[in-house]
Amino acid sequence: MVRKRTAKDTWRATITELDQVDDAVYDAIASSRGPMLDSFMPKLTNIADHGVLWWGVAGLLALTGGAKGRRAALRGMATLGVSSLLANQVFKRTIHRERPDRSLLPFGRNGRRRPTSSSFPSGHAASAAAFAAGASSEWPSLGVPLSTLAGAVGISRVATGAHYPSDVLAGFLLGGSIAAWGSKVVPVPEDPIVDRTGLGQVDLGARPDGAGVVLFVNPESNSGKGERVLRVVRRRLPATRIVELRKGEEWLDVMRRESDGAEIMAVAGGDGTVRTAAAVALERDLPLAVLPAGTFNHFAKDLGQFPLRAAIRAIREGSANRVDVAYVNDGLFVNTASVGAYTDFVRIREKYQRRIGKPAAAVLASLRVLRKRESMRIRVDGSELEVNLLFLGNGQYEPQGFAPSMRSQLDDGIVDLRLLDVPSGIKRWGAIFSLVAGRLAGSRYYRVTSASHLDIELLDGPRRVARDGEVGESADRLTVRVKRRALTVLRPR
Repeated sequence: MVRKRTAKDTWRATITELDQVDDAVYDAIASSRGPMLDSFMPKLTNIADHGVLWWGVAGLLALTGGAKGRRAALRGMATLGVSSLLANQVFKRTIHRERPDRSLLPFGRNGRRRPTSSSFPSGHAASAAAFAAGASSEWPSLGVPLSTLAGAVGISRVATGAHYPSDVLAGFLLGGSIAAWGSKVVPVPEDPIVDRTGLGQVDLGARPDGAGVVLFVNPESNSGKGERVLRVVRRRLPATRIVELRKGEEWLDVMRRESDGAEIMAVAGGDGTVRTAAAVALERDLPLAVLPAGTFNHFAKDLGQFPLRAAIRAIREGSANRVDVAYVNDGLFVNTASVGAYTDFVRIREKYQRRIGKPAAAVLASLRVLRKRESMRIRVDGSELEVNLLFLGNGQYEPQGFAPSMRSQLDDGIVDLRLLDVPSGIKRWGAIFSLVAGRLAGSRYYRVTSASHLDIELLDGPRRVARDGEVGESADRLTVRVKRRALTVLRPR
């Protein structure tokens, strides 16, 4: 009696056939000779160890590609980090596969390192695909060259006996999938950012040596980055008057006192220091130059005053624009304001994003915040809502999901309001799934609106208000407004 073939038998037969194909392709590549295989492939696989190749490409993009290049480098390395973590710490630890037989390789073709971990999947291939797909999603014209380089890295892993072809294909699939997921969680801005400030251009006159400029600098900002700014300014703008801000001083009073007689006010510090300087610049009707010396430099980046040489060039050229400022009650902010758990979200995200990338850090921060479900009842323009997170942006932020990170225009005259309501019980998992899947922007738990003026009541009593990352007073009513094109800021042409 002939036993009926089961689905399990079919699966085993299919796996056996795939293994045979895998072995045949590996044997063919391993036994082949040529300058490309024998000389170039070992060098390529060695330089790809520990992501060195991709760190180099990211550095090149960041230094030469402007804002688009920096975004491509950041997304590429963030995607690489997540993919490498999953490949090496999850899949290799749960799926064991022996490495290929290297006896077929010609002498000298072995890579510098002899891996001892599981062969499946290829971590090099996962990293290569992740970087190529992540970076090219920000800069599409990089797609062909980066994909070609990633493909060559994958072939080098087979040619040097480190992996079977299927290991490499699995790595490519993993890296590409993480890149696609990252684009869902933190979407790529739809429009290229060329002019971040639009209208309101002002010519302040060239100042090649910084004459008439008073610079307020926090030397301890970002672990001493302010000191580096001081050295550059003293060399490039020697006529600039420098005022160092010290702990224990009331910086608002110092800026008011020392700005007397200034023609241009400049500031080097974090976004909280920039907010204080902006308030004084508005009081004195002075143009403001922002020199990046903080940890994240959100305002400087949106102005185009990043890196430091761009801000120096703006002062020397005397080019400026008028941009919006926003207020919660009477407190000014130049970037964002928030109430409730959003302050915790930002703190957790910024703590981890340099290690695991912004997409993964945003998800981690959201999960930690949403787990607590500290909701608050609010009333916005007559509608009563229960929300967990409340975000206010000075201008329309991108992307639309709950990881707003940049503005394409700084004089649009609107406040960007984003609200997230996470229900209790099983519905909470629906909101969390929308977040992880990158579908939050279309979720019924997530609301986005914009207006030039908003009235928000906090129905459960006063909450602390944070502006530009600094927690301020408590309030149970928020009057949010925009003062359009009120602040003159220097920016490079």
